[in-house]
This record gives sequence, structure tokens and C-alpha cells, in this order.
Amino acid sequence: MRNRLLKSAALALAITAPSLAQAADYVIDTEKAHAFIQFRIKHLGYSWLLGRFNEFEGTFSYDEAKPADATVQVTIKTASVDTNHAERDKHLRGKDFFEVDKYPEARFVSTGFEEKGDGTAVLKGDLTLHGVTRPVSIDVKHIGQGPDPWGGYRRGFEGSTTLTLADYNIDFDLGPAAREVELFLSVEGIRQ
Repeated sequence: MRNRLLKSAALALAITAPSLAQAADYVIDTEKAHAFIQFRIKHLGYSWLLGRFNEFEGTFSYDEAKPADATVQVTIKTASVDTNHAERDKHLRGKDFFEVDKYPEARFVSTGFEEKGDGTAVLKGDLTLHGVTRPVSIDVKHIGQGPDPWGGYRRGFEGSTTLTLADYNIDFDLGPAAREVELFLSVEGIRQ
């Protein structure tokens, strides 16, 4: 009787185990350049200036059964700013903007994740930039997940948000239309 009970319990656990999925931890794939942090800002209100950060790293944890428990951490090397123009990049690294000698990193740490049920979500967290930490919300879209050709498993998201530069004590005057910067994030994580 006891043996049959143990077998029944083991069978029940085996059947329900897949639905008891746990959070998976991912490392953002920056090594193979499958993740990007890009931005755009208006230049004097006449055109868009596009750029990116070439060096960053991060991790995230995600559980489809409990998406509200998702966590994200990203660290950006501010000196890696790249707008495809060496003199402008030098200016952006200086005291008028990022002050990379004083603030070599920007950091995002999540504080909440809310699924919308349609493949989108809102990721909330604290962004530290230029020595200032402020809450931000990032609109997130699920891109996909599944096995990769190398025996691993990947999950991808994209996100966007808008930052007001003065909120981070960056107030160089590029004209009234250039007070905000739009960020676009494309993240592919490798499950650990």
C-alpha cells in the first residue's frame, strides 16, 4: 500500500512538474552583439541625432508562471557612447554631458514588472545616470524564446522609454526640442 502511494505521488509530481516552472536566469548576450542600447535626440529640432552604447552588461530573470517576479540589472560604460562622430563623442564624454571620468557607469535595477497580457509589459526600475538615481518605466515587448543552434536557450525582449536630460543634471542647450532623449533597447538573453 505504502509503495503504491509513493508511486502515485511520484507520478503526480512528474505530471505537474512542468507546470511548476521556476524562474530562469539569463545573461544578456553582449559578447556576440545580440543586444543593443540605442538612443536618439533631436538636434536643434531640425534632425535626429542617433547613437548607442557599445559596452554594457546585464542579467535578467524571468518566469512565465510568475512574470511579476522578473528582475533586470544592466550596467553601461558611459565612455562607450558612439554617435559615429569622434569629436561629438568626445564632447558627450565631457563635462557638458556624461562626465565619464566622474561617472564611468550608468546602472538600471528593476523594481517591478507588469505583464499586459498581449505580449507587452511595463518594466519599472531605478536608473542611475550622471550621479542621479530616478525611477523610470520601460515599455516592453516580448520578441520570442526557444532553443538556439548551440544547445542553449534564449529569450528576447525590446523596450523603449523617454528620459528628460535635466532630470539627470544634464542641461547642455541643444535647443528646446532636445530636452528629451528616446532610448531603445533590444535584449537577447542566454539562459544559464
